[in-house]
Amino acid sequence: MINEIRKRKIPTIAGNYDFGIGRMSNECGCAYKTNSEKDNGNISNSFTNSIMKDDERAYLRTLPAHIKVEFQLNEDKLNLLLEHGSPRKINEYLFEDREEKSMLRIMEQADADIMCFGHTHKPYHRILNSGSEDQAHYRHAVNIGSVGKPKDTDVRGAYVMLTINENSSILNKESIGVEFI
Repeated sequence: MINEIRKRKIPTIAGNYDFGIGRMSNECGCAYKTNSEKDNGNISNSFTNSIMKDDERAYLRTLPAHIKVEFQLNEDKLNLLLEHGSPRKINEYLFEDREEKSMLRIMEQADADIMCFGHTHKPYHRILNSGSEDQAHYRHAVNIGSVGKPKDTDVRGAYVMLTINENSSILNKESIGVEFI
């Protein structure tokens, strides 16, 4: 997989496993709930470390923690931030039930109007107003789910198609399209 990503020059961010495997660590920064989960994680790390080539491991160490893209839409500047856990930490869990104030604070500190992340492996989309009732400023927190290890009730992998067009606006809460596939 690493060679295909490199060959196709696909922009990629580091996940917690990428970070650990790139450093030949057996620690993934996961919050295992059971001994069975921890045992399976250790097996996965050990196996992956045993088959990794030096150049693949070196590539994993070069992956950025974040990718930020700025769009200029009409009168609005729209910042999209991609990360694995949170802008603060690669293995921070941003669950759907996180307090709205906390999620907004994280997004505001990162200057993210749209924040796409994973780590929990549970897809969701929350639309949050960081403005006032008189002047809305909508932010979108999007957990993109997981292709290889879904942890929601659907065993199929999930990913997101994000639609940003010239009519998108941070002032209209429905203007950013998020479709889970």
